[in-house]
Amino acid sequence: MRWDLHTHYYPDAFFRLIEQVGGAFSFGTDPTGRTIIRYRGSRFFGITPPMTDPALRIEDMDRVGIDIEVLSLSTPNVYFAPPERQAEVARLVNDAYAELASRHPRRFKGFASIPMDDPDAALRELERTQGELRMNGVIVLSNINGRALTDARYRPFFVECDRRRVCVFIHPMIPASAEPFAEYVLGPIIGFPFDTTLAVARLCYAGVFRELPNIRWILGHLGGAVPYLMERMDNGWRDFAECRANIDELPSVYLKRLYYDTVSFSAPSLRLARELVGADHLVMGSDYPHLLGSIDRAVSSIESLDVPAPDKERIFSGTARAILNNL
Repeated sequence: MRWDLHTHYYPDAFFRLIEQVGGAFSFGTDPTGRTIIRYRGSRFFGITPPMTDPALRIEDMDRVGIDIEVLSLSTPNVYFAPPERQAEVARLVNDAYAELASRHPRRFKGFASIPMDDPDAALRELERTQGELRMNGVIVLSNINGRALTDARYRPFFVECDRRRVCVFIHPMIPASAEPFAEYVLGPIIGFPFDTTLAVARLCYAGVFRELPNIRWILGHLGGAVPYLMERMDNGWRDFAECRANIDELPSVYLKRLYYDTVSFSAPSLRLARELVGADHLVMGSDYPHLLGSIDRAVSSIESLDVPAPDKERIFSGTARAILNNL
């Protein structure tokens, strides 16, 4: 079995809502004529047909041998909407995911989107999606309209996720200070892994991973630079008192308890991550059907690893089946 835990699907109505409500997000075209979404005028992502077409997705899944996709709503998720409308957008998307999974129960599952800027609605949607809809976890972005996930307004939501042992997928967002990433499509290329790394470092040093140990955190894009910087973060704990204020063990102790998807497709990077956290903390991801993703390389990059077959099986599906909710 092969499970893809980092793959994005967009109901048609979602794009219409961005057009109506988008705020900093707007539509345009790139030099090839492809429709794109822009963030504050800079290219954000290009729209591809499988983003809204389940039949095309299944064709590609069958072609490369992926059995199940765990769908999620990528950036900007529901946070383009004002707080009072985020719950509306989240319900629309989550209901669409649940309906698609009911039509294709052996092919599609889903992470729920959450109206994080409406704290009461966030708890209600968590209850609804994990109970009534039986979704497999939730997705949050690495920053929410520029606010860190460590912001106090989000703590009740994460406390409830911990109580429920929810799988939480941290997907990147453009960094809060977006201007340096405006040219050369640097937002998705460099800004995304940068912001994931920043979000995880904050969560770690703030003690969130220590205080809420039951959440199964999945980090997109192999955790950004987290595996590469793990020892440096440990050195920060050794050298600076403020880095020890909220945690009583080295950061690497907590970081090795997290889960990392394989959206890197780089053999040296995947080998480093496996050596640091083990195959039982790696899950396959493709970032399909975004242009920086690859459903083909998601599979081939794992198949080509010089590791024992049981490790490949854990990465392809074993870890996913162990950590997802409502299976």
